[in-house]
Amino acid sequence: MASSLELTTLGHRIRHHRLARGFTLDELGALVGVAGSQLSLIENGKREPKLSLLQEIARATETEVTELLSTEPPNRRAALEIELERAQSSPFFRQLGIPPIKVSKGTSDETIEAVLGLHRELQRRERETIASPEEARRANTELRLRMRGIDNHLPDIERLAEKQLKAAGHGTGALTHRTVSIMAEQLGFELIYVNDLPHSARSVTDLENGRIYLPPASIPGGHGLRSMALQAMAHRLLGHRPPTDYADFLQQRLEINYYAACCLMPETSSVAFLTQAKKDRNLAVEDFRDAFGVTHEAAAMRMTNLVTTHLGIRLHFLRVDGDGAIARVYENDGLPLPSDVTGSVEGQIVCKKFSARAAFDEHNRTTEHYQYTDTPVGTFWCSTQTGTTTDGDFSITVGVPFDDARWFRGRETSKRGVSRCPDESCCRRPDAEAAARWQGKAWPSARVHRHMFSPLPRGMFPGVDDAEVFAFLDRHASAPGA
Repeated sequence: MASSLELTTLGHRIRHHRLARGFTLDELGALVGVAGSQLSLIENGKREPKLSLLQEIARATETEVTELLSTEPPNRRAALEIELERAQSSPFFRQLGIPPIKVSKGTSDETIEAVLGLHRELQRRERETIASPEEARRANTELRLRMRGIDNHLPDIERLAEKQLKAAGHGTGALTHRTVSIMAEQLGFELIYVNDLPHSARSVTDLENGRIYLPPASIPGGHGLRSMALQAMAHRLLGHRPPTDYADFLQQRLEINYYAACCLMPETSSVAFLTQAKKDRNLAVEDFRDAFGVTHEAAAMRMTNLVTTHLGIRLHFLRVDGDGAIARVYENDGLPLPSDVTGSVEGQIVCKKFSARAAFDEHNRTTEHYQYTDTPVGTFWCSTQTGTTTDGDFSITVGVPFDDARWFRGRETSKRGVSRCPDESCCRRPDAEAAARWQGKAWPSARVHRHMFSPLPRGMFPGVDDAEVFAFLDRHASAPGA
């Protein structure tokens, strides 16, 4: 059954061709064997005509059925009326409690355009305030729990990635920049590296001219460039539209990141590699990382997509900032994590006794830090790698329950921590003697945690400056050799 908007467009096209032939409703009705009143209902999108009647209308108006069924409005006036109907049928407009405007022949185009302008501005302002920080945290928590329920595995995207890789001729080993370029070309895009990307955008896709703009190819390592290009392509392959709310925004970000990971570390070859490593009792993030030429974080996160589904091992992943705050997390093994009243884990401070923080005290940060940690719900084995960016230190951790440590390299470690969190006596209360010594004699100034100011969706493109993006496209759209 056709939607109301499809029927509206069909009705406009029938009316356009009827008037082009100079027929009244009754005259055309007589030619096709229906009453003019019935034809009026069809033209106003109130009734869906049978195919046989469409064929008669097409014959009488000397056109084709395919022309009547086109989804394009027949003229500018029809386009305005259809857009207004769409706007006035949206949940956002209905919530306002304002009666919709009924368009008649006497309603001028300028009046409809003015009303549409008001709708667009209201919708723009709604998008800018679509999510409060609390709503954003709740949406993020719901997505994390949903992915936990399916073991962080999205088989449809896995298959899509393998299909695209095969079409581009990729076999085994690390995915090259050249192959990524071929994948873009097969979608009708050219990868262009520029120095003046908007500061708020990782990439910009010019749909009109078939270009994907990325940062300069001289970025050390280039791991991020492949991923950014693949993410930009994923928006098109997955049929994404501008997000309607913060939950939709997060879902799209997850899907494009997942697609990029599937291309950089294809499921078939990745599972074969991990299965052999498990058989050898030598699973290690660093080996998985090196086999596919990706970052340590990318390899660790990719293991969460595959290890439970294909190897039957439950696990957790943590990216923790130098101050102990959780920046990124996944777990399906029951690791006890701190959370706020909304259930959000991101931004919370992880226990000091966890490997994710203990690793910062290691002298040799170039190798993985292995540790067993006893918690109130059991013992976990963890492997942690630390690193440094312009924003400061961070650690990447992959861990499993004690019984599954037997499959991993580093299981023989003698390092052990004991965490009693959320008991505050574990690591949150100061030493009693130190507290007595300094109580009332010191005043530390707290560092504001950056998670408090994480950007929320706004404008047409969530998280980016619309004006900056459009100015960038204007500069490059007609640039010679771009």
